[in-house]
Amino acid sequence: MLLLPLALFAAHPVQPVVWRQVGPNPAPRGTSPLPIPRRRFPTDVQPAAAAAPAHQPGRLTQCLAAAKADPVAGLAAARAWLTESIKADDRVAARQCIGLILAGQGDFAEAESTFAASLGDVPAGGPAAKVPLLALAGTTALHAGSPERALGWLDQALALKQGADPVTLGTVQADRARALVALGRTDEAGAALEEAHGLAPDHAEGWLLSATLARRGKDLAKAQRDIETAAKLDPRDPAIGLEAGVIAVLDGRDEPARKSWESVIKLAPDGDEAKAAQNYLDQLGPKPASPAPAPEIRP
Repeated sequence: MLLLPLALFAAHPVQPVVWRQVGPNPAPRGTSPLPIPRRRFPTDVQPAAAAAPAHQPGRLTQCLAAAKADPVAGLAAARAWLTESIKADDRVAARQCIGLILAGQGDFAEAESTFAASLGDVPAGGPAAKVPLLALAGTTALHAGSPERALGWLDQALALKQGADPVTLGTVQADRARALVALGRTDEAGAALEEAHGLAPDHAEGWLLSATLARRGKDLAKAQRDIETAAKLDPRDPAIGLEAGVIAVLDGRDEPARKSWESVIKLAPDGDEAKAAQNYLDQLGPKPASPAPAPEIRP
């Protein structure tokens, strides 16, 4: 039996899922209940407050860079920045830095609370400036394993969409799809992803999600189209290569699946996707040997 590990967006350890036997039969195999891929947490978010001072984005970038070099010292510096901040815009940016550092350390619950606290400092005249903060709160709630709470934050973000960045709204819809899938509302998830494609057509992760959702719904033709779009937009994303192999093997195309999984291992040999790809390859078995050429017969 082919065992494919379950990769939850919240990164919790889970039990593997049993698939049908892989062999030479080209007939399509059964679909997998694998959830949609894990959300990668953003680290390049700019300050959300409207009309932020020119120095503020630079300081947020510096704050995140310091945390990357030394997370403990960086978090302490970010909290000191928040304490000394008088202007609301500065407090918003400082809390964004704190929240992103906490999320990077895996403390998603505290990060969610930090992003939520920053909403009170956004000027009343710029409600669209709350959208990135609400999106971050929703993302952290997803990582914390609370899709209901995540959906609440993300729906609030969409309610303030007038004047918001379309790409940000596209990622909001993609995260809504994740939350909806976790809640068993797959039809709504599909509609959210269609909205995401319209708002952010160059967002590769959105196409990866729709490919995965189509594959789970047994629509392998759509899954193949969407994963090809994702691969064109981001050919070096190992998660896309991993899903491409899953779609191929379900469609009875073992060798394209093998090539996809081998490319994942070459691309990011130390990542979780490479471990999953190697597991798939081990279960797929060795590549069939090519038949020996017929001996040349001379008259």
